[in-house]
Amino acid sequence: MNLPELIAPIAEDMKEVDAVIRARLDSEVVLIRTIGDYIVGAGGKRMRPALVLMIARALGYEGRNHHVLAAVVEFIHTATLLHDDVVDESDLRRGRQTANAVFGNAASVLVGDYLYSRSFEMMVDVDSMRVMKILSEATTVIAEGEVLQLLNVHDPDVSQERYLQVVRYKTAKLFEAAARVGAVIANATPEQEEAAAAYGRHIGTAFQLVDDVLDYSGAADALGKNVGDDLREGKPTLPLIRVMEVGTPEQRAMIRTAIETGDADFEAVAAAIRETDALEHAREAARQEAQLAREALAGYPISVYQESLLEFCAFAVNRDR
Repeated sequence: MNLPELIAPIAEDMKEVDAVIRARLDSEVVLIRTIGDYIVGAGGKRMRPALVLMIARALGYEGRNHHVLAAVVEFIHTATLLHDDVVDESDLRRGRQTANAVFGNAASVLVGDYLYSRSFEMMVDVDSMRVMKILSEATTVIAEGEVLQLLNVHDPDVSQERYLQVVRYKTAKLFEAAARVGAVIANATPEQEEAAAAYGRHIGTAFQLVDDVLDYSGAADALGKNVGDDLREGKPTLPLIRVMEVGTPEQRAMIRTAIETGDADFEAVAAAIRETDALEHAREAARQEAQLAREALAGYPISVYQESLLEFCAFAVNRDR
């Protein structure tokens, strides 16, 4: 299935979420509205808000708070992207210029702060301390992940364990929180809530691992980003870490220099990755995470929503963008 087919059961809910996003991005400060419209116009997969909706629906939720919380999750995600792009000095995302490339770093950071603030304001409207605890904890862990990643930059000795810790903090945590919140508002049992959280954590990890693969196997126009950005930024992602483990001495030396300097022949690095099992190793790790996500939902009631959640597992691993 492609993504539109996967989210078809919640298509109307997603329209409601878009309406909430546009309404809550409104501000008397023109630049906030301008950057907000620019970000919303960029699209994106909206996977994290979809998880809130899909889990809630899978557990029989019939209210409207899932729309607000899905928008909150998207605001938190967007804020992290705005800050990420400034830190990474990125100029391309989702096939077009980043907000910081268009509006400048200062504006991007401040609008990211605005989105964080707005998201907490919206959480209060839902009037659930449990939800606030989950999402506030998630924002803290994400920030810790950002700092951990910063510590790993230009370090060729980063292990798979250290790298996966960054993935779980920086990327998977918001997937986990989104799924858990969907379960909480549906008055899930403790077992159903933990299953939702495990599903989100594993599917989020699988997504990031496939992103690692695509950075060395995809085309820039398909990915909507500059292929090889992670290498230029000195980020030791899983394919690079794997070459450091199993490559020839020459390959390992080249990867070490590439990570340390961020200045390397991308084609030579990509060739070393292809000549080892680095991409398959990363994809296999993603498949294992996706399988754990599937297993987490084994006890959920059968429905179109549960079926889509299970199909997300295959999509996460097999996508090309």
